[in-house]
Amino acid sequence: MTRGARVTWAALGGAALALSAFGSASAGDPPAPRARPRGCPPEMARVGEYCIDRWEASMVDRRTGNPLSPYYPPARVLLRRVRAVWETERLAEGSPGARALPLPDISTWQRTHAFEPKAVSRPGVVPQGYLSYHLAKRACENAGKRLCTEDEWVTACKGRRGTAQPYGPAFERARCNVFRRIHPAAVLHDDASVGHTDPRLNLVVEDGQWPLLALTGATTGCVSQWGADGVYDMVGNLDEWIADEHGVFVGGFYARSTTKGCEARVASHAPAYYDYSLGTRCCADAAR
Repeated sequence: MTRGARVTWAALGGAALALSAFGSASAGDPPAPRARPRGCPPEMARVGEYCIDRWEASMVDRRTGNPLSPYYPPARVLLRRVRAVWETERLAEGSPGARALPLPDISTWQRTHAFEPKAVSRPGVVPQGYLSYHLAKRACENAGKRLCTEDEWVTACKGRRGTAQPYGPAFERARCNVFRRIHPAAVLHDDASVGHTDPRLNLVVEDGQWPLLALTGATTGCVSQWGADGVYDMVGNLDEWIADEHGVFVGGFYARSTTKGCEARVASHAPAYYDYSLGTRCCADAAR
């Protein structure tokens, strides 16, 4: 394993992951929703004529509301495929310590029932990775929302002041959960370029206490400010799919070596592509 890194795993929900010391994140309870912005649901911030989720999406089943694991694709066929592949592959790659680490659990309900992903925006949870563009789009639509256009996403990220970073004009190391010094695939597989569907990747912890993937809203120095309201982690944590049918994601994820902030953009993957670093958040038109 990479020096200074280890891996942990927890039951669905990720409550056991330590968050108290990374960047500007503060200990204690996650931020609560502010007063409802006019024309937007309580979990969304108002930006001009539209609303945007305050927090990166996590997933529940559309019909029952049961939570879906953030460590697997929220589609039954893909989940089974990924689980089956990594039950074997994890035993063949990386150090002996990495090979000994089990896959994260899946709830009995999710293993035994058909489900349909619905995006929810809430603080203090593990955000959903392993999303393709198609899954992200469907999950937002199942929530009665939609994917953000690129202009909407970038505008919201830059805040009311229109700065290149959510917090200001210049990049500041560790203000957002991006450009981390270790890569989870290098920790688990001794190669940062392989194994990107491994369900264990987002459980890697740096220096025994700093999860590479933070809970939603935990990095409190990384807020795009809109008046008294704020939108969290638009830079870093997970890359986020936007409404481009050719396949575009933005913002940069925790191990991406980028300082571009709100202008960070990747358009080199097909819409069907998914891996551990890909999430989303939703937009909606503001009610008049």
